[in-house]
Amino acid sequence: MNRDQLDELLCEAIETERGGVMIYETALSCAQNGDLRREWEKYLGESRRHEQILRDICTEFGVNAERETGGRKIVKGLAETLVKNMQIALSSGSVSQAEIVAAESVTTAELKDHLNWELIGQVASKMEGQDAAILKKAYEEVEDQEDRHFYHARGWSRELWASSLGVPSVLPPPEYKMNVKSGMAAEAMHSTRKLM
Repeated sequence: MNRDQLDELLCEAIETERGGVMIYETALSCAQNGDLRREWEKYLGESRRHEQILRDICTEFGVNAERETGGRKIVKGLAETLVKNMQIALSSGSVSQAEIVAAESVTTAELKDHLNWELIGQVASKMEGQDAAILKKAYEEVEDQEDRHFYHARGWSRELWASSLGVPSVLPPPEYKMNVKSGMAAEAMHSTRKLM
């Protein structure tokens, strides 16, 4: 195991969660749909919890949770850009466009977050001993939530866009209605979406 790269992943994952908190806080100011607002409020709380879990892992592993790394700076910059994009959309005066930009921003952020936790799970499966147990416990608590965040965000983005285009849309999206939390289930939703 390349421990330096694991430390990098943990630092990037903390920054991703921290950025996620900022993104959800801003996205909530863009949300018009009540179901979307409730979901994002829940995910904001979960993102705060995920950041704390990662901080606890860093403490257990002896990693400086605030260590500046090149990757961490990029992750932070992405979050700041996504927040700025939502603020620009809000100032444009189109609430429906701001909601779409927010959904896309959440989707973009959750893609990185989803990847981080997938990698943490892979690392946990290859390690042994106490470190493996720490990562496995965290992964088991967080992974389904992260899957849900990503696949639901993608569904909201698609359906809000479809609605704005005047083509048939399903709001709330099937991913939300069916509580999708896996790639296979998300793909199955695409085939059944037309029936909804």
